[in-house]
Amino acid sequence: MNATVPQNSTTAILSLVFGIASWLVLPFIGAVLAVICGHLARADIRHAPAGTLQGDGMALAGLILGYLHLLLVVAIVLFVFMFLGGLTFFATHWQ
Repeated sequence: MNATVPQNSTTAILSLVFGIASWLVLPFIGAVLAVICGHLARADIRHAPAGTLQGDGMALAGLILGYLHLLLVVAIVLFVFMFLGGLTFFATHWQ
C-alpha cells in the first residue's frame, strides 16, 4: 500500500494568519495579503492531485476575514468623507 499523506497548503495557512492579523495588528495590509493568499491557496488546492493538498477551509476563512475587513475599511472611509466632509461643508457655508 502506497498511501500519500495529505499536506496543508502553506498559502492557506498564511491566508488565515493574515486574516486574523488584519483584525489585530495589520489593519489594511493584512486584509489584502489574506485575500491574495486565500485565492492562491484555493487555486493550488483545486489544481493539486486529489487528496494530496488540503486547507481549503483555512483559505476560505482567510478570504472571509480579509474581505470583511476590507469592507469595513471602505465603509469607514465613505462615512468619513460623506458624513464628516458634509459637516465641514455645512459648517463653512452655513453662515
